[in-house]
Amino acid sequence: MIAACRLCPRKCGVSRGETGEGLCRSGETMRIARAALHLWEEPPISGKNGSGTVFFTGCTLGCVFCQNGEISRVPFPGQRVTPQELSRIFFQLIAQGAHNINLVTPTHFVPQIRQALLLRRLPVPVVYNTSGYERVETLRALEGLVDIYLPDYKYDGPDLARKLSRAEDYPQTARAAIAEMVRQVGAPVYGEDGLLKRGVFIRHLILPGHTRNSIACLERIKREFPNIPVSLMAQYTPCGDLSAFPELQRPITRREQEKVENALFALDLEGFTQERKSRGTAYIPHWDRRDNTPL
Repeated sequence: MIAACRLCPRKCGVSRGETGEGLCRSGETMRIARAALHLWEEPPISGKNGSGTVFFTGCTLGCVFCQNGEISRVPFPGQRVTPQELSRIFFQLIAQGAHNINLVTPTHFVPQIRQALLLRRLPVPVVYNTSGYERVETLRALEGLVDIYLPDYKYDGPDLARKLSRAEDYPQTARAAIAEMVRQVGAPVYGEDGLLKRGVFIRHLILPGHTRNSIACLERIKREFPNIPVSLMAQYTPCGDLSAFPELQRPITRREQEKVENALFALDLEGFTQERKSRGTAYIPHWDRRDNTPL
């Protein structure tokens, strides 16, 4: 049992047995929804073969617009795995050609993931793929085990963070977390094959009706993390019950995307932009484990 859990910034103090208490809806045993090669990450991460993604169920943030809500915020048992089984999954993905091992939404299982990574050193980079809502103390437990940090920076002000993720402390919490990630692994380092081997890459998802927030996020990144590239995502797809959030019930417009992209270019930030066609439910993974890596 994880007694009085304080792994994430919520610090809910719940004793996590097997019934999924706490905001993350997770017990002590890791649960995964999918483990498979994934070709839809940024080019230096997906490469030609794909990123070896492991999607963990549950989430510490709970955004109202989450495209993975089926596994992050509603009852979805996933597949229970031990650290030993997770280590075997890593090597199965590597045998399939994975360029890296990509841990998606891993925060609430960091102690167990750490055990898995310590069992046998991986011959490929480890990617920590996160909402950015992290405790520095939890990240420090991963120092030397994670090669690439892939955090979001979703909001630059407390009001929108409270409204859409019930986390008004998100901006300062995410910035402190990103600063720790940069301390650990620094700016991106690429191999001769063009793939990312080490470093931090910040993601930002443009939300409909909230271009001011996006531009404020980019300006903040420029001021505080000028050497860290940005992946500007235009893939927003309305998902779940958004009846209380009418502005989120549509994709972003071309004008909204271009407005934020122009800000990225004006700030001279390195990184990637995303084509408008890279959106829709076709780009959301299927959670039927029959198509995924066997345990």
